[in-house]
Amino acid sequence: MDELKMIEDELVPVYETSTGEKVVYGTELHEKLGVRTPYKDWSERRLSDCEAVEGEDYEAAQICAPSGQARKEHIVRLDLAKEMAMLERNERGKQVRRYFIQVEKKYKQNILEGLSPELRAILVHDKQLQQISGEVKAVKQDLQDFKGDMPLLGIDCDVIRSEKNKRVVPLLGGKDAPAYKDKSLRGKVYRDLETQIYRQFGVETYKAIKRSQCGQAVQIIRDYELPLILRQEIDRMNTVC
Repeated sequence: MDELKMIEDELVPVYETSTGEKVVYGTELHEKLGVRTPYKDWSERRLSDCEAVEGEDYEAAQICAPSGQARKEHIVRLDLAKEMAMLERNERGKQVRRYFIQVEKKYKQNILEGLSPELRAILVHDKQLQQISGEVKAVKQDLQDFKGDMPLLGIDCDVIRSEKNKRVVPLLGGKDAPAYKDKSLRGKVYRDLETQIYRQFGVETYKAIKRSQCGQAVQIIRDYELPLILRQEIDRMNTVC
């Protein structure tokens, strides 16, 4: 970014590099935003907040002041400058961000006007395709979210029922064990397991569990352990008999 040419100076000076990229000086942005924090501290914090990458979003530089002293400077790309302005969360920051957006629009329009009608048509068509692609992605995401928010379907309930049987039967000692054959005791274990599932999701019935939570419900079942009182009752019944 050696050759910078000022192209706008209405609010914050905006420069253009030799490759046509729009940038601002960090110190000038800091001044126009009216930030009271010293530039060094402010710039470090804002670059960190924006997760800016040196060489991609900005360039660090040393500027020689008229006094002969060197000061730290940042040459900031316009996209990052907009984000830094927005983070001020005040009217001045909003004003500066809107100004940068208008500058971008102005020069994009100037570029289009300098192209042939055929090339402009291609660029417009490409932009429309990008918009359509973005809309399709959004619809797919909405559909995915909708599916995830749906209540459990019959097939999901079958999966949960199967997992409960796989977990409870061995805990009772197998289908031939006296504890399993005792309907009252068997029912206590199933109810305790179900209560634990409901408590985890804050619901009172399987119908209130979302499809996206089915995997979590299965894991809860697989991790289920008998409370001491039920384990003792099972052991006692299987031992006596």
